[in-house]
Amino acid sequence: MELCIRSRALLNWSQQAPQFLGKSSLSATLKTQFLQFNNKKKNYFNFRKLPSFSRQAHCPAIPKCSRKSTASAASSSSSVAVGPEKDRLPADINVTETVEPNSRLRLSVEVPPAVCDDCYKRVMNEFMKQAKVPGFRPGKNVPESILLSYVGKQNVLKATVESVLKRTLPHAMSSVTGRALRDSVRIATKFSDMEKDYSSHNSLRYDVIVDVAPEVKWIPDNGYKNLKIIVELDSDINAKGASEKELRRRQKSLGTLRIVTDRGLQIGDVVVLDISATKIDKDKSNVQNIPDAESKGFHFDTEDGDKVLPGFLNSIIGIQQGEKKSFPLVFPESWSQASLRGVHAQFTVEYKELFYRDMPELDDSLADKLLPGCTTLQQVKDSLFQKCLEVEQMAKDQATDNAILDQLTKMVEVDIPQSLFEEQGRQLYGAKLLEIQANMKLNEQQLASLSSPKAVNEYLENQKENITKMIKQNLAVGDIFKRENLQFSTEELVKEVENSITEFKRHKQEYDEERVRDQVQEVLEGAKVLEWLREHAEIQYITR
Repeated sequence: MELCIRSRALLNWSQQAPQFLGKSSLSATLKTQFLQFNNKKKNYFNFRKLPSFSRQAHCPAIPKCSRKSTASAASSSSSVAVGPEKDRLPADINVTETVEPNSRLRLSVEVPPAVCDDCYKRVMNEFMKQAKVPGFRPGKNVPESILLSYVGKQNVLKATVESVLKRTLPHAMSSVTGRALRDSVRIATKFSDMEKDYSSHNSLRYDVIVDVAPEVKWIPDNGYKNLKIIVELDSDINAKGASEKELRRRQKSLGTLRIVTDRGLQIGDVVVLDISATKIDKDKSNVQNIPDAESKGFHFDTEDGDKVLPGFLNSIIGIQQGEKKSFPLVFPESWSQASLRGVHAQFTVEYKELFYRDMPELDDSLADKLLPGCTTLQQVKDSLFQKCLEVEQMAKDQATDNAILDQLTKMVEVDIPQSLFEEQGRQLYGAKLLEIQANMKLNEQQLASLSSPKAVNEYLENQKENITKMIKQNLAVGDIFKRENLQFSTEELVKEVENSITEFKRHKQEYDEERVRDQVQEVLEGAKVLEWLREHAEIQYITR
């Protein structure tokens, strides 16, 4: 139900609140914190990890034009991200590099006849070793025409083209070593076209598309060194007020709800209501229901009046059993649901049941019930206040980091590769599916439906803005880490990798140790960057 104020709280530690209580109740928040507090781990920032690419150097700027290069036949052997170790070629291949949108390069490769002939000879020698040609002993020389007839010209053609690709691709990729994103390499030319080209000209041409690490452009240059940040904090995280509300919640839990029949609604009561609402147009001729503001049998605690639409509580005070009330309210411009901002609504409320709380008096005798292990009321208050102080600091730190990351996003320009966008989006969608599965226990049919390409693509489209923002944050943080020569210890890295792998094993999940290491490294880099930015930024806190 869409009646409550959706707070601008910048907290990630609240429980899922009912839709009516868009502003998560502090008591639920604190209950979660008390359950998780002893094994909490500080989360410096909440962005997901990017796919890894070579960390050899700062990502170079890519000129916005085509350029030609020659992959030398005598170049020294070195391993590349795709394909096997480079093989010495009998002649040079020509590679033309063309910049395309989204940090993508097109490598147009020209393989001369000398290289194709050498690949053809190798293929024929291999067939000669393996083929059992009638009339010839295995491994003995077989005339080319007979071998071709036995193996088939088309099979030899396919094998030769494959050999050319296998031997020349590592050379073609040499120019992007250290820049190419993992798993982004794709041969764009159809295999059938390569066969025709080779058959006609005894040479080969093919195009390779590869995404490269994008360049991060700061506007203004080095602007991150002079950040001015305004951090908005929710008033509910104030430790003093929060601890008082938590004590009140615990006192309520020890009380008893008793039915009221002889009076109207008062502050402190719990009332059961049926609520409906319609939009009010200026000419009052077009009446539309507001489904998000409707609820049947809604239990409303009047002490939570600050969490609902302004004016709602005052409009129902005094309502009697069986009575209906109708009154107009306006959704504020700050309302979280954009479609309801500024909407004039006519609410109708029907009183169903009314309760008051019969609560025990707060004294030392309740201490252990309020907080196990405490013997006095003052101990309870002190313990709750201390916990709330720590929660407040965690929330403040998280809000600060979020504000910094939001500011960084506005200061960078990045031409995001499509492969990077898709992998980041799929990681987020996978995490969302795991969360849904944990909460709802989906069956195989439901899981298959949510995992379909259509569902994933819809998520990528709907979340395009958020995914893009997250990638920009990650790239900005990584760029600052390199620019400022920040470091963390090897011991920190090893320890965190071991902890992560232990978690994977405990949950019996598969993992790639290299990727785990890359992701842990990015987390540690992010923590160092945010620590550095907090120290160098001008930060102002505003409580809402």
